[in-house]
Amino acid sequence: MALWEGITEAFGKSLVPNLLVGAAAVVVAPIVVPAVFAGLRPVAKTAIKGGIYVFDKAQDMVAEAGEQISDLVAESRAEMAASAAARAREAS
Repeated sequence: MALWEGITEAFGKSLVPNLLVGAAAVVVAPIVVPAVFAGLRPVAKTAIKGGIYVFDKAQDMVAEAGEQISDLVAESRAEMAASAAARAREAS
């Protein structure tokens, strides 16, 4: 809203200049808006590609960490089973 107020203050409080500014905006908008979006499209695609890359790498890292934790749990269970078996042999 501050931009519009700045434009209207430049022309004064008269209705005619404000209507001319509005009409110019209506005429120019169909030309300017698609050009701006066309310029932003490659930037948006690059940002999306970067997000996909980061997501994939994070997913790989989490999967690797999960595998390492599973390996540690399996090793710990095997060691616990071996100690329980050794204690059972000593008790007999």
